[in-house]
Amino acid sequence: MTDLNGCRILLGVTGGIAAYKAAVLARGLIAAGATVRVVMSAGARAFVQPLTFQALTGHPVHTDLLDEAAEAAMGHIELARWADLVLIAPASANTLARLAHGLAEDLLGTLCLATDAPLVVAPAMNRLMWAHPATRANCATLAGRGVRFIGPASGDQACGEVGAGRFEEPERIVEALRARAPDDALNDALNDALNDALDGALDDPSGHAPGDTLAGRHVLLTAGPTREPIDPVRYIGNRSSGRMGFAIAAEAARRGAEVTLVSGPVALPTPAGVGRIDVESAQDMHEEVMRLAPSSDLFIAVAAVSDYRVVERSAHKLKKDGEPLTLSLLANPDILADVAASEPRPFCVGFAAETERLEEHARLKLANKRLDLIAGNRVADANAPVFGSDDNAVELYWADGGHRSLPRAPKPDIARALLDTVIERLAATGADR
Repeated sequence: MTDLNGCRILLGVTGGIAAYKAAVLARGLIAAGATVRVVMSAGARAFVQPLTFQALTGHPVHTDLLDEAAEAAMGHIELARWADLVLIAPASANTLARLAHGLAEDLLGTLCLATDAPLVVAPAMNRLMWAHPATRANCATLAGRGVRFIGPASGDQACGEVGAGRFEEPERIVEALRARAPDDALNDALNDALNDALDGALDDPSGHAPGDTLAGRHVLLTAGPTREPIDPVRYIGNRSSGRMGFAIAAEAARRGAEVTLVSGPVALPTPAGVGRIDVESAQDMHEEVMRLAPSSDLFIAVAAVSDYRVVERSAHKLKKDGEPLTLSLLANPDILADVAASEPRPFCVGFAAETERLEEHARLKLANKRLDLIAGNRVADANAPVFGSDDNAVELYWADGGHRSLPRAPKPDIARALLDTVIERLAATGADR
């Protein structure tokens, strides 16, 4: 199944300005075929009235643990048994802390302890609250228990700040849930990247091992392909699943960085602790990256950006008439080169996907774009594919002739080895402050 038809979702809404978006989310879940019942915390009711959700879902909203009418039939147990899925959206920092410590002093906390349904949370909070070690430790604890995360995103926040912690858009939450059918009940790791991002965090609640930290740094990444429209239904694009970039983003977050991921169109969930901005075209990606680069300490360009775009996009679908079709193409901006040439500039890491003479082409790109490090990989080997694969093999080069081989391994392992090298080069170039 690819929809939520027949899925019984218990939607927990907690305090924060993002609570108003939960109404849009409830409507989207119902449109996708789910039956939705809502539990609201006291904080949520300060922002949105229960009547809003009752009107949208057609069911009474549950607010109190000790409700005399409901408790006559052990209402909280009945709700816990009813749900196929418990979704807390938005999930505040306070809620994540309560869940991590197993508190059952309100209805939502009690339901989460009393249900065996999968639990999914969509965090929303100030960027500093999201980055705080206590919040990261709570997320690690929850991840270790199998809780799945959707978001948060990155962007403008109601408090006036900009960064990771923004509530994921309701449409993306529905999309992420639809990616796993109700009969899977989300048990097959709705967000596998979360486990990669928080791997080992229960042993070290800070989220990173001594000596490999990126704490206090803002890491900006690009991932996935871009799409350059030809007409409303066709586009030019590059092959990329986004898995390598997402693995690096997850690993950077695990090491304590504030991570912003600018992603082209991919079917991947957002890693925990990573702020995500979705774009379509190379120009869109260029705009977002150049906006964020001045405040970034490290830029890693993993995206397979289209080198060209169509000069004139057709407003209507082009029809076949049996004649050859000629497209006029215009060069897209070079995102990596523009960031490397900017002032102030972050430490710049590029990727070079090559089919021949890997070192020659990678070092040429390293020099021409004034990069600090480049990761080259061969993409023409049919016996060791890169695109769409879970594995990768990378050759790292830097300006003083340095070189390090990363043999073929799962992409999360490549991400760890890559960031080890990046941290070494940051120290060697005096950029480790």
